[in-house]
Amino acid sequence: MLTKEGCLARRARLWDAVPKECEWLLVADPRHVLYLSNFMVHPLTFSAGERCWLLLEREGKTTLLGDNFSLKSRTGEPFIDEEVMVKWYDHKHSVMNRDHALLKAAEQVSSRLYGRAGAVEAEWLPVGAFELLGLDHEQHSVRREAKDVGQPGAVDLGTTLRSLRRQKHPDEIAVLKECMRAGEAGMLRLRQIMRPGLSEFEIFLEVQQAALSAARRPGLIYGDFRATTATSPKVGGLPTGYRLQQGDMFILDYSVVLEGYRSDFTNCLTVGAPNSRQQHLYNLVMAAQQAGEEVLKAGTKASDVFHAVNKPILDAGLADKFAHHAGHGIGLAHPEPPILVPEGDDVLLAGDVITLEPGLYVEGIGGIRIEHNYLITESGSERLSNHVISLT
Repeated sequence: MLTKEGCLARRARLWDAVPKECEWLLVADPRHVLYLSNFMVHPLTFSAGERCWLLLEREGKTTLLGDNFSLKSRTGEPFIDEEVMVKWYDHKHSVMNRDHALLKAAEQVSSRLYGRAGAVEAEWLPVGAFELLGLDHEQHSVRREAKDVGQPGAVDLGTTLRSLRRQKHPDEIAVLKECMRAGEAGMLRLRQIMRPGLSEFEIFLEVQQAALSAARRPGLIYGDFRATTATSPKVGGLPTGYRLQQGDMFILDYSVVLEGYRSDFTNCLTVGAPNSRQQHLYNLVMAAQQAGEEVLKAGTKASDVFHAVNKPILDAGLADKFAHHAGHGIGLAHPEPPILVPEGDDVLLAGDVITLEPGLYVEGIGGIRIEHNYLITESGSERLSNHVISLT
């Protein structure tokens, strides 16, 4: 769970990143509301998919806006000063359009925003909110008067927040590590049950139970739970009813999501003892991952990491068999910057949490992918995931 200290530190960084004349900020992306206040509508409740907004004022006041059911369907205690709740449902009367309840909450604070320069997360606000608050659609900033006057200039609040998210705070790292410990339990369970005849869906159920048991609370599980074969080396997605056969390779590339944050790591097991060609692919992806680890450090170009990962594969003459990124950032989204690709312009930052995930997909052999998670530091990196990577 995020901490009050972490939320306050992230708010301070945000205020430093926006123009000094901005007196208030209206945050609407649910991930960013969580990032700054520890509030999220729990995805496993009947209010899943609903939203609340967060109003930040430079003098320090923080206000959460929403309807009565959304505000109560939360994952934890929010760190706020005020809650503006509009009654949407009372078990006695018919309900209004739920989005209108959110607008009514915003209307209750609108009078204290007029005449003060501010900015909004425009990508997540409906037209109704722009009209209610007297916002300029192009500038994403409020007019200093309800009718007209200038604005402090364009503020791309959404992009600013996404940029700040890259450098994780200690409380975020703590949640990510919880996700990873749960993910490791699922990986271990796969090793314990792997055998011919087991279906992909049966594996999914076993892995999910092990991961959530380790997490000791509800969470979301998603990813690739798929067998690869000599004739279908590149497959992915949620599990099917396919039953494993001797000689298959099974890729488990999955995430455990807790309080909005996620792990993302991979291993590939063979059904039965690996043959020499499968072992060769394994040796190559291990060499690729190790080569990538050697160059992880703040200031390194993401494209240089890709090329380091790709070199052992190139040297083996299998360049066309590695058909995706070499890794990516993780946190509140998947993937998120930096993206480790050959022509990208991202540069690693201290505080990035990234993956390294080389893979090879070869007709006549099968598909293999492995992946670990790393925290980037000024001097190198710290590996955060501890699952065993091996074919058996």
